[in-house]
Amino acid sequence: MIMGSIDSIESMGLVDGPGIRTVVFFNGCSLRCLYCHNPEMWKMKEKNITPKELVEKIKRYRPYYQDNGGVTFSGGEPLMQPEFLLECCRLLKSENIHIALDTAGVGTILIDEILDLVDLVILDIKHVDKVGYQNLVKQSMDKSLEFIEKLKHHNNKVWLRQVIVPSIHDNVDYIKKLKKFIREIPHVEKIEFIPYHKLGTEKYDAMKLYNPLKDLPAMNKEKCEELYQEFLKAK
Repeated sequence: MIMGSIDSIESMGLVDGPGIRTVVFFNGCSLRCLYCHNPEMWKMKEKNITPKELVEKIKRYRPYYQDNGGVTFSGGEPLMQPEFLLECCRLLKSENIHIALDTAGVGTILIDEILDLVDLVILDIKHVDKVGYQNLVKQSMDKSLEFIEKLKHHNNKVWLRQVIVPSIHDNVDYIKKLKKFIREIPHVEKIEFIPYHKLGTEKYDAMKLYNPLKDLPAMNKEKCEELYQEFLKAK
């Protein structure tokens, strides 16, 4: 029997895709982003739900979706549980429920099959070059680049998210490189700049984890908006 490891479910999400969403947070992630605010989801925990059970929970919120809501799979990294994710997508597709996948694109198997069923990919851009990516997330960029290549063979709508971390992304040179990088990504409908925040700090303390950005201030929201405007003007 296929089972998955789910950390939590948010019933009324408003920022993880269009409309009102049920957001499902998957356990497990191979990346160790310096700015991660969900370290409690790094490890793969006990499997606690079947695809059918999860979809039944999701269906309870269907009246709230109206014409443009649905479910968003987030985490953690949903692609780390590919068989479970694929079966959930199959069941949701038979119910005609909109599916969004919030991912860093670091899966290894069944990606094409999953993309065939997903309506929207919310792709988290970590960095635009291999050295910067490795320094930021402690993993190779290769899987993310392979995922982007796979997107070129599918028709998924794509939203891009870039967390802006002070001293890493908050400069015009990086913004210009980002503009060039995302030209290779197909079907992009929306690009979001998310200012780095300190909301995960207490989790690191509670879990007795080293927080590499503990002393780094939050990203100034006004400067983040200025960088976004620079991004829009960049060629």
